Amino acid sequence: MTGLPMALSSEELLEYILTSLNDDKAEDVIAIDLRGRSSMADYMVICSGRSTRQVSAISEKLKDRLKDDLGRAAKLEGKGQGDWVLVDVGDVIVHVFRPEVREFYQLEKMWLPAGAATAQT
Repeated sequence: MTGLPMALSSEELLEYILTSLNDDKAEDVIAIDLRGRSSMADYMVICSGRSTRQVSAISEKLKDRLKDDLGRAAKLEGKGQGDWVLVDVGDVIVHVFRPEVREFYQLEKMWLPAGAATAQT
């Protein structure tokens, strides 16, 4: 995953993140376009890991890849618990959940447009 330019558009950053999540076997990955709907980020990505260990590993590897490959710092919140880790990359916010926690919070329902099918990648 090396060789990408340092200054990526939010769309290119999203693709990079989706590739990283796929490489680490994240499950049920959904990307939500927030442009024009929120000023916090252009995209939100929601995915699951099978265990607290996998949730922590997925988020830590993403953070490391962003720094090593792109020189971008990412902030992690919740890694100590491993139930739900938020990875703030600026233009893209990534939520990595254990399946039970994801079902409880149902962020997809809050952010997907009414009647939209889940856009899984």
